[in-house]
Amino acid sequence: MKRPLLFLDVDGPLLPFGDGPQREPSSTAADSHLMRLDPRIGPCLAALPCELVWATTWEEEANTDIAPRLGLPPLPVVRWPATSDAHEREDQWYGLHWKTRTLAAWADGRPFIWVDDEITDADRNWVSTHHPAPAFLHHIASSHGLTNEDFAVLDRWLRAT
Repeated sequence: MKRPLLFLDVDGPLLPFGDGPQREPSSTAADSHLMRLDPRIGPCLAALPCELVWATTWEEEANTDIAPRLGLPPLPVVRWPATSDAHEREDQWYGLHWKTRTLAAWADGRPFIWVDDEITDADRNWVSTHHPAPAFLHHIASSHGLTNEDFAVLDRWLRAT
């Protein structure tokens, strides 16, 4: 049996937008942006009983710029298709995030967690109606990023699935 998937966004969950000493500017804009990464998150992610997948607009850059700083191997990457006008209008009508349909399709019937700072109840409702396996859409506060409490919740859900 395949392990559940964990779709992981970068901006917000891994690169928080809040204040703190780990977010002090450095010599270059790129360095200051990536300094917000907490290297302790990598081992926490790797310890989860799931298959990690990048679900971010960083796409392959997540493997070159983020994964090595977290001590993670290269991960599969979700490719974002162009949306049809019909789906875009429907998604706007229902308040769906633009990633929702693609992630459910990518999971292809497997259980999954989606970790993002832009998840809403509309996304949760759509996935519960359209995805045949268990799914857990976990909203992360972009001001703090992933916390120990988040990891405890994710681990509990994965072990119960």
